[in-house]
Amino acid sequence: MRIFHVTPDQFTELPELPEQMPANGYLWIGSARREFEVATVPLQAALQRLTGAQLVDLHISDLLNNQLPSHFDYTSAYDLLVFRRLAAGSGSNTLFLDDAQGTLSTAKRALEAIDTSPVGFAVFDRLLLTVHPTDCPVREFFATRLPQMIQSAEQRTGAPSRLPPSPDDLMLRMVNHMVDGYLELRRLLTRQLGYLQQELFNPRSHFDGWQVLLDSRNALHLLEDTCEDQRSAIVEWIDALDEWPTEHDAQTMRERELLRLRSRDVLEHIERVLSHVRRLESSAETAVQMHFSAQSNRTNDIMRTLTVLTAIFMPLNLITGFFGMNFDGLPLIHAETGVWVASITMLIVGGGLGLFFWRKRYLSTSHKR
Repeated sequence: MRIFHVTPDQFTELPELPEQMPANGYLWIGSARREFEVATVPLQAALQRLTGAQLVDLHISDLLNNQLPSHFDYTSAYDLLVFRRLAAGSGSNTLFLDDAQGTLSTAKRALEAIDTSPVGFAVFDRLLLTVHPTDCPVREFFATRLPQMIQSAEQRTGAPSRLPPSPDDLMLRMVNHMVDGYLELRRLLTRQLGYLQQELFNPRSHFDGWQVLLDSRNALHLLEDTCEDQRSAIVEWIDALDEWPTEHDAQTMRERELLRLRSRDVLEHIERVLSHVRRLESSAETAVQMHFSAQSNRTNDIMRTLTVLTAIFMPLNLITGFFGMNFDGLPLIHAETGVWVASITMLIVGGGLGLFFWRKRYLSTSHKR
């Protein structure tokens, strides 16, 4: 568990929770889910001491639930947001670096590398409690990024530090960072589906990765549902933000407006992610349909060729059958040139029919314009 004190121009990590709330700024408590489960009782006592309120038991269960979808809830003391992230899991950095190296095994590993673990946010007036998965890099990213923002501001004389002015703002920045983290997952999914589509359309390969393709479609369905839940949670947060009491202080009004802008920006990013997931899903569906259409066309070409060959050899069979009858009165039977006349006739008939069907493009695979 890591504890930070955030002010407009300072970001400090504290060794432990203070006995009382600092005079200015706010506190950020970032905890792994297992740490939160173990330290629930002392943390509840600290929240009561610092904010005058505790987490509801139902909300504690939500923060500890690893399968909970994204959703928003609130009480008179705090707001609760559970947000499922979309990210490429650990160990996926080397997958699909080169499309030529893709295999069905790497495609399966790519599906297994998709991480949709939830991150919980309990937002008090001057305290933010975040509950992360054990290997979630979001907390470490902001613990490193915020001091860098202060250093960058110090290098520019008179420039503001641009630190999050409130727990709500910090929460929205974390959510936005998790949504933008989908870019890495998008690279993984796009290359995986690209490999499967290449295998589908390769006429020399016998595609047998239908289970992987089915798992890919199921994964895309899951991502779409996750994005829908994310969008619903942010919309509920925006609706709750609009119901906050009206403030007459200019600084507070400006911060409130910035929260609305950032919330709408997060919602727009989620919409773009949802749109891309649906495009990938549509692409997978279209690839399967095009594969079966190509298979049908290939079958039609084969049947057309066989039909033309049958049509060519049918009169030849008629000629050989005619001269194969055991009658002494058949013409050319006893002539020395009979076999040559029959052979030349069959050659002319076969060649003529072949030329006729070729001119009709029944034996041609390419069409000249």
